[in-house]
Amino acid sequence: MHRHATPVRLMVVGLALWAGMVCVCPAQAKALVTIAAVGGNPPAMPTVVDHQERVGKVLEYWQEQLGKVLPHRPDLIVLPEACDRPGGMEIPDQLAYFVVRKDQVRDYFAAVAREHRCYIAFGMKHQQPDGSFLNSAFLLDRQGRQAGVYHKNYPTVGEMAAGIRAADAVPIIETEFGRVACAICFDLNFDELRLKVAAARPDIILFLSMYHGGMVQSYWAYTCRAFFVGAMGQLETPCEIRNPLGEVLATSTNYFNYTVARVNLDARLVHLDENWEKLAALKAKYGHEVSIDDPGRVGAVLVTSHHDTLRADAMLDEFDIERLDAYFDRTRAARQQPGNLLK
Repeated sequence: MHRHATPVRLMVVGLALWAGMVCVCPAQAKALVTIAAVGGNPPAMPTVVDHQERVGKVLEYWQEQLGKVLPHRPDLIVLPEACDRPGGMEIPDQLAYFVVRKDQVRDYFAAVAREHRCYIAFGMKHQQPDGSFLNSAFLLDRQGRQAGVYHKNYPTVGEMAAGIRAADAVPIIETEFGRVACAICFDLNFDELRLKVAAARPDIILFLSMYHGGMVQSYWAYTCRAFFVGAMGQLETPCEIRNPLGEVLATSTNYFNYTVARVNLDARLVHLDENWEKLAALKAKYGHEVSIDDPGRVGAVLVTSHHDTLRADAMLDEFDIERLDAYFDRTRAARQQPGNLLK
């Protein structure tokens, strides 16, 4: 059961709510991707003392959880931060567990990715040759190979005191369905990182976390002009999939700890200034083959192509519709023209 948290608005967004399920229509666009986000990490195991037994129970846990979303045939499954260890473990116990765990959980996810031909993103801590640790998001491809890895740029002070090192790189992972960036939990608080991600222009941001971030998730989605997928390690915190307007397209609930949505990445943000008539003409020509989603109050709309062969950029070019960032850049340039800037 999934909820569409945003009502359908002006000119008909290409998402429909039926019987509590989120779906995307029509199914012809070339940029469609089915995304699943699963919340909740393995529970504490206070009666288990053998670390190999803990590993086995973690694998059993994820076999059960993945079994809930695999029937949807997702292209991408996103799991939370630190999803490969039980909860309630103190740092010394965690370190001892990691020595036994090695790559067993990662190898299991790789086998699932190969068998079901899907990408899987998951978070885990792992040791470096110098003995320090990184908190990382791994993305496996449809063959179970590592497509890319992101290391947490902003661990908490407590994490760093416990030996987790901070990274500085912001890799963009190229996939068949688009450019992917990652962020992990506390990262969401830092504008320095958000600006780096925005400059890299990803299509999707994967947020693997133990906390939600609230309105900051929407801010990242909008300012990075990207779809945003949050997988939360706490069961009471919803997993959500957002569009580049920051709108929630799909969410987990108190009944289901996962959500699945088929989203169309062939979408571009456009400001309404100077584009009202052009957008109306675009809709008049292409009808249901284009959707124009207006969230209200921000002056920007999301134009999505559902055409078999014509992409959103081609549609916008046809009607000389300026993209949002191009309009902002033109405003910046005009501000610097003689007489426009107060000295």
